[in-house]
Amino acid sequence: MNRTLLTATCLAAALALGACKIVKTPAPGSETAAADATGDDARIATILTDTYDQKLLPLIREKAVDPPTLRAAIAAGLDPAGQAHGHRGAGEGAAWNFAVKGQGKVVTANLQSRARKLDLDTDGDGKADATMQLGPVVKGTALRDFAPFYDFTDFRDQIEFAKLGRALNDKAAASLQLPEGDPTGKTVTFTGVLALKSPTEAWLVTPVEIGVAP
Repeated sequence: MNRTLLTATCLAAALALGACKIVKTPAPGSETAAADATGDDARIATILTDTYDQKLLPLIREKAVDPPTLRAAIAAGLDPAGQAHGHRGAGEGAAWNFAVKGQGKVVTANLQSRARKLDLDTDGDGKADATMQLGPVVKGTALRDFAPFYDFTDFRDQIEFAKLGRALNDKAAASLQLPEGDPTGKTVTFTGVLALKSPTEAWLVTPVEIGVAP
């Protein structure tokens, strides 16, 4: 082999080695969720595991007020009521979110659709004044927005934040123990959260606990 060919061969070998990159195989269980949308489900699942039972439910139970007290506070002014009993969601014009705990008689019930609900009379006038949305289709993000520890700035974008709201609704709906048979006329106890942008807005409650009073 002449000197020119030998030099060229050595140079090619050196370049090939320099282009190689050693990639370590991660240890089992050490992988982390992707920072983009492909990792949303894993991150949201972790948030729910870390906060739903340990932080969110205790917060709702601690802050919940009975319907007469909340209605009286709202009648005196939605913003003062929100400052005293609620938490405002992120963004301009966001609703006030309130935790409420009480009971009411079932006026009407819809347990056949995917948006199951109970319309309750909580003030004894015979008319429905609060709707319990039982899911699996649940409107709104009151559960998410009531809790100050779910901060929008901690999330990648509005899409991921919205996924958290849906996941909380799904978990709450799946945990409800619904009464057997037709509950119309029965008294139901509940603990949940509702969102209001105006004092006259209808109460749409996302319950975390519900049961038939003895």
